[in-house]
Amino acid sequence: MVRRYYRPILSEGEGLPLAGGPFSFARAEVLTRAGSEGFVAAADVPADWRERLTRPRHLLARFTQPLPLVMGIINVTPDSFSDGGRHDAPLAAIAAAHAMQAAGAAIIDVGAESTRPGAPELPVADELAGLAPLWAGLAGLPVSIDTRKSPVMAVALDEGAMIVNDVSALGHDSDALALVAARGCPVILMHHQGTPETMQIAPHYDNALLDVFDWLEGRIAAAVAGGIEPDAIIADPGIGFGKGLSHNLALLQGLTLLHGLGVPILLGASRKSLISKLAGEVPVEQRLPGSLALALAGAEAGVQLLRVHDVPETAQALTLWRACHPALA
Repeated sequence: MVRRYYRPILSEGEGLPLAGGPFSFARAEVLTRAGSEGFVAAADVPADWRERLTRPRHLLARFTQPLPLVMGIINVTPDSFSDGGRHDAPLAAIAAAHAMQAAGAAIIDVGAESTRPGAPELPVADELAGLAPLWAGLAGLPVSIDTRKSPVMAVALDEGAMIVNDVSALGHDSDALALVAARGCPVILMHHQGTPETMQIAPHYDNALLDVFDWLEGRIAAAVAGGIEPDAIIADPGIGFGKGLSHNLALLQGLTLLHGLGVPILLGASRKSLISKLAGEVPVEQRLPGSLALALAGAEAGVQLLRVHDVPETAQALTLWRACHPALA
């Protein structure tokens, strides 16, 4: 049996509402693994897909900022691919987190384990030790914890973190799913292929866009079966995690398909190597223009969260972007 996927073509104020947000869609592209079958009217999209595409994302109601929300990145590691060493001093990390919130970040994503390509796994004790000096200074901020490990998740939630951001989609630690379900907190499930140590060794997909969709759909189903509320889940296609340039581009060009998962979508493309591959060997510290371009591409695709290193610049770009779209301003 041929499975058909429905990728909404977004518009402003025309057709059916997308995910309860400011965009709509009057038609959708029909995709199969054999290719595109053309377009259908939104009203002709099958009921199950139509429901997932139009259902409001209630998780987002807790935030007052306009969509897409900005998530600022704080890595307290010496070896993260982009900002390694910048925030490994606790006072610097705390000051940066407060500055990000003041600049418009709705969430501050804090992590102490590098998941750059080739990075080895960090022992739990070391990860906890890296985070321990931060908690008092982060009190009151909307923090997400970027970790694959249930003991780190537990401590962070005890210290006031509100969201778990797991690059392994709760697959690395066998206790993680039950912990998140018991705590009732939102969770970000990110697609990956392999581990950070191995993920960039010849990644392969039959169809990157549809393979990632199917994988995330399966992880969402597993999370719900394990007791996590559907409205507590966010999906991330995992740009750069076990993907070559062609795979990343297929995901970016087809992002609107992911709204069919029925959950908010997070895009994390800030300073990623695909910018260098497209723009000509641009070092990490010079990838702001490319990062902003990718953030705005995500906004145009209706993603609800953007995970970025450069919060003030991204917030400014989004303000101007909204001003150019009267329905979104």
